[in-house]
Amino acid sequence: MGEGHTNPHAALFLVIVAGLVSIARAMTLSFLAIKLQQTFGLGPATIGFLLGLGPLIGAVAAPFAGSISDRVGRRFVLTLTLILMACAMIGMGLAETVFSFCLAQSGAYVAISVYGSISRALMSDICAEPDRLEYFSWRYTASNIGWAVGPLIGVWAGIASTGLFIAAGTLYATLAIGLQLLRLPGRERADCQASKQVSLIKSVIAAMRDRQLAFFISGSTLLIAVYGQWTATLAPYVTQNVTGGVEIFAYLVSINGVVVLTGNPIARRLIGRAGPLGALLGGCALLCFGQVGFLASTGLTGFAVSMVIFTAGEILVVPSEYIMVDRISYAQNRGSYFGAHSLSTVGGFLGPAVGGATLGVFGGPAMFVMFAGAAAFGALFFILGTNIKPQPGESLC
Repeated sequence: MGEGHTNPHAALFLVIVAGLVSIARAMTLSFLAIKLQQTFGLGPATIGFLLGLGPLIGAVAAPFAGSISDRVGRRFVLTLTLILMACAMIGMGLAETVFSFCLAQSGAYVAISVYGSISRALMSDICAEPDRLEYFSWRYTASNIGWAVGPLIGVWAGIASTGLFIAAGTLYATLAIGLQLLRLPGRERADCQASKQVSLIKSVIAAMRDRQLAFFISGSTLLIAVYGQWTATLAPYVTQNVTGGVEIFAYLVSINGVVVLTGNPIARRLIGRAGPLGALLGGCALLCFGQVGFLASTGLTGFAVSMVIFTAGEILVVPSEYIMVDRISYAQNRGSYFGAHSLSTVGGFLGPAVGGATLGVFGGPAMFVMFAGAAAFGALFFILGTNIKPQPGESLC
């Protein structure tokens, strides 16, 4: 919910920042497992635990950071977040002990989680409602371009090298300076006098008590479990059960990237015509069909077609989720709402954990059926949440 005019220069800056942040993340964090193994000699179980710990801490921290941004302003919190990301990256690059590395890594993931929710809230603040879908879609595209380019830079410059982490930290610091130089409309705290009087904890609780948001968080958690870390579960299945699986999986990663980049403009038009809920339900159906396709595939052609279907579902779901959260929030509580919605990133941990366990115990068919079911139930949560009428007193104002 919101009014006002779009600030195109600020919105474009946030789109560019999203792409650069993704490049810096992809060229460093993509290779953390390799760095932990080669530098510190850790085993797979320990590496998995340490890499999963940071995102979980970040998911818990994001709602509080969102509420803080409602009080002191998005730019201030986002600038601090970028500075924390810079320090954490440099810390990981220079770390000589497992403890110091893990401390820096946890700080990085907290900052990343906070960055995601606050940057989306700021995007909503500076865009008129009719323009938000377009800029959210561009932001999503820029992020995916970053994830496509970043690993290539990481390989070219030396996987998990100290210089890469320092370069990423320098980039984050530069973006923080750029954000401070950006001209943004001032926040009118008078829009919500109650926000001055409500404590941080109460504002987070108020957001979590919004039944619509609670259903949206539940649905997003299930959907992120399906698409958020698909490589972690599809890779072992394809490489171990399909002839030429390594090559096929490499093609699937490329197909995913191509469909995201080329299909996003089409997805944006479909969301505009069908509405966010209709597009999200269509995306969930495609995610289900994609999982069924993976189950039935035995070669490159089947997996390639299934990946196109699966990725089409992903690019419909992601912007639609953000638009639906935006529409139930107001300017004075938007940070709290997007912050609370970041709890759904726990799905990025649950997907590989539960999916990997299912694959190991029951096999690939059971895993694909489970993910298809998760997509279906995710759609159901969004339907139920949309049909709930907001009650007086659920908002802070």
